[in-house]
Amino acid sequence: QVQLVESGGGLVQAGGSLRLSCAASARTFSSYTMGWFRQAPGKEREFAAAISSGGSTYYADSVKGRFTISRDNAKKTVYLQMNSLKPEDTAVYYCAADTRGVAVMLREGNPDYWGQGTQVTVSS
Repeated sequence: QVQLVESGGGLVQAGGSLRLSCAASARTFSSYTMGWFRQAPGKEREFAAAISSGGSTYYADSVKGRFTISRDNAKKTVYLQMNSLKPEDTAVYYCAADTRGVAVMLREGNPDYWGQGTQVTVSS
């Protein structure tokens, strides 16, 4: 069983930045595809960003150019740097881990493991 613990959420003004972190308990963290999903009030959970075990990155069109996903395998941690935040970025952000590869994460949007979520609120 893999545990994922997010941190770094909070309240920020539009145009500001936040960095989310997700610490994983996985013994073989480096082999996992890691991702970030988000769920806004009244909406379904949606994909935001992913990083493969090899370090390739993928982004939703809505965050491309503003968000950056990265990983530190030695620390078993994945990050989401969020810049130029907009009120529509307000959501609970969930860290996710998948053993089946990035293609499956992107296609199915149902990773093997989820974190508990961290709230990000962007005020206008």
